[in-house]
Amino acid sequence: MNKALKNVRRKVLVVEDERINREILGNILQGGYEVVFAEDGQRAVDILRADYDTISLILLDLMMPVMSGEEVLKICRADDNLSDIPIIVMTQDEDAEVSIIRAGADDFIKKPYNMPEVILARCERIIDLYEKKRLIDSAEIDLLTGLYSNEFFFEYIKQMEKYSDSKMDAVAMDIEHFHLVNEIYGRAEGDRILKRIASMIMAELSDSYGIACRSAADTFYIYNQSLLDYEKLAEKILKDIEAVTFENAKIRLRIGINRDVDRNDLPEQWFDHAKLACDELRGDYTRQIAFYDSAAHDKQLYHERLIRDIDTSIANKDFTVFFQPKYGIEGDEPELRSAEALIRWNHPELGMISPGDFIPLFEDNGLVQKLDRFVWEEAASQIAKWKDKFGFAVPVSVNVSRIDIFDPDLEDRLLGLLDKYGLTTNELLLEITESAYSDSAKRLIEVVNNLRDKGFKIEMDDFGSGYSSLNMLTTIPIDVLKMDMKFVRNMLNDDKSLKLCELVMDISRFLDVPVVAEGVEEKAQLDKLKDMGCQIIQGYYFSKPLPADQFEELLAK
Repeated sequence: MNKALKNVRRKVLVVEDERINREILGNILQGGYEVVFAEDGQRAVDILRADYDTISLILLDLMMPVMSGEEVLKICRADDNLSDIPIIVMTQDEDAEVSIIRAGADDFIKKPYNMPEVILARCERIIDLYEKKRLIDSAEIDLLTGLYSNEFFFEYIKQMEKYSDSKMDAVAMDIEHFHLVNEIYGRAEGDRILKRIASMIMAELSDSYGIACRSAADTFYIYNQSLLDYEKLAEKILKDIEAVTFENAKIRLRIGINRDVDRNDLPEQWFDHAKLACDELRGDYTRQIAFYDSAAHDKQLYHERLIRDIDTSIANKDFTVFFQPKYGIEGDEPELRSAEALIRWNHPELGMISPGDFIPLFEDNGLVQKLDRFVWEEAASQIAKWKDKFGFAVPVSVNVSRIDIFDPDLEDRLLGLLDKYGLTTNELLLEITESAYSDSAKRLIEVVNNLRDKGFKIEMDDFGSGYSSLNMLTTIPIDVLKMDMKFVRNMLNDDKSLKLCELVMDISRFLDVPVVAEGVEEKAQLDKLKDMGCQIIQGYYFSKPLPADQFEELLAK
């Protein structure tokens, strides 16, 4: 028996028409129980219907006047309020034992009552079993909806898996902004919607091999054979809700489906994946159903790993700055003019990570600012080392991302680097892209003007790649145009790209600023650009980005 309830006196109803038997049972039970008596079946039913929630056990004689024990047993098992009360039948007829148990009795005691310890033991055991069953039942079922509770839902799945190898779906169904329904219309109305949805889910599963639970306040999980038409189910639920709920309230369901679950994963993972797909639909009113994509999930986990590791990799210098040389091509021989600082990531466990993987990711979440500051520091330090070693400075361009533009200390940071390493504004060059202009033109104009007033040279990176490029030129003074490499790569095969290259050159002549052509990989591209009047080339034709020691070899030559 539950230790916390051990000292609580349970109430036992003794239904016995013979006074001497009632007294005997009363004497046996009264030490541990509160005993109530009924001398016939009808009186027992009256007591039960009045006090069913206080009675822990019925001891029931079969042969009685007015109403027999068998009739009482039948009434109890057919009544929802009485069916959970355990019944021990008292009889002299040993042949009746099987039929009594089949009729719904939980145990029997033979007359006469000459074994008090056996009677007490049986009463205690039956009460204990029923109390444990009630606890299990209360934990098994979500009381509001009648669906399984979250914990038992997963236990039942594990049992189902032992006996079936059918293709199964894990489904997460969520109500968009359900908390607003509770706040505006009240919790009772919200509960009514939840119960309505649950009843429709149960109806849909009644003819199939599947179960469901309410996993959270407004989230339902369904585990079902891969047969349901989820779009149709959602439409049926919404139509039903609209018919019975308040006006001017739009209920929207989001459904995430992990189709044909992977048996190598745990059931909890199946539904984590379904919930991920469901959450993808948050705020997207063009779709109602999303399917879990393992490749997309793996990519998400990969990105989360990169985000988690950025600080450690900066501290450990797993990030390295490479330098891609820029060559002047106006003379007969190409001449090394400057370099662009580019970051590379040699992760201690993942190996070399493509900049195309981590730079867009960090640009989206703002972490690129940490990389930029790392690159600025490393580039400034390297320029100073080469300056001391060779007696001349090699200008290096560093990127200023759009997130940097909103840093109120940007100007002081850059000037602090120049002062720290003894550099000039002609040696640390700044590249900006039009995305910064698109985000906040007014702020970018202010920042660029302040930087140029301090002597910094501003290069416009990827010129021509978007709609804002020409607008930038009318409002922001720049010192160098960097031609988008997509134009350069296609210029020999695509007339449109060639014309755009020529247009960039015309604009540069109008502004009287030099052009850097990125992405040059072939001599034919070099020759064509030189004929157009392009002054500076950057690309694999001359050199890929190099670590500092290899770039230094170019300087030594």
